[in-house]
Amino acid sequence: MDRWEGKVAVVTGASSGIGKSIATELVERGMIVVGLARRMELVQDLSNSLTGRKGKLFAVKADVGKEDDVAEAFDWVRKNLGGVHVLVNNAGIGTYSLLSNMDREEYKRVQACLNTNVMGVVMCSNEAIKLMREKGIVDGHIININSVLGHFISRRLGIHFYNATKHAVTVLTEGLRRELVEAKSKIRVTSISPGFVLTNIMDGIEVPNRNEIMANSPILRTDDVTNSVIHSLAAPADVQIAEIIVRPVGEEA
Repeated sequence: MDRWEGKVAVVTGASSGIGKSIATELVERGMIVVGLARRMELVQDLSNSLTGRKGKLFAVKADVGKEDDVAEAFDWVRKNLGGVHVLVNNAGIGTYSLLSNMDREEYKRVQACLNTNVMGVVMCSNEAIKLMREKGIVDGHIININSVLGHFISRRLGIHFYNATKHAVTVLTEGLRRELVEAKSKIRVTSISPGFVLTNIMDGIEVPNRNEIMANSPILRTDDVTNSVIHSLAAPADVQIAEIIVRPVGEEA
């Protein structure tokens, strides 16, 4: 990780959960981190708590599902920090919706899920690569926080829309890797696919038997995912860890 010290990382969804854990660890390891989040004040609180560490955390307000927010956030990075070396696409929205029984309000919710989970990855990756090329950064790294649900179709009803967005992330990650290979680029791309993680992604969403499911399911901590991010970044510059699947022991599906 020494080669990343003093370099700039953008972490989306940095206000809580996995994103908060990743942003904290990168600051601890000496990186200059830009935490993007709709709830910027929570990122600012985290930044204040990290005063005096090796690196630094900047809080920038952005909804990565909105094109203007993404463009403005990366313009802020360009003007204030010069460039970006690492992008962690972590922001995500959960949804519980039966595909055969949606109303118009649910259309809006799943559209927000699509915008954040898929278009957010696309737009942030494009802005990061554009900035890397503009600043002559040839060895950048893009990490997508995916899900095991990006690799199979769940038996559990109600989460198939979310399931579909993660399948899209799997395809987009590999597609981007192949494009960069074709372009003779040294920018690395990694997909990290955790199983069930203890986060607040489903807060405010009515899920049948939610408490029972959480109480009886093996579960990862956010730091377990962060460790995989560090493992990917710490690999030698000529090694690309394309995919990591990390699951709690005993997880069935």
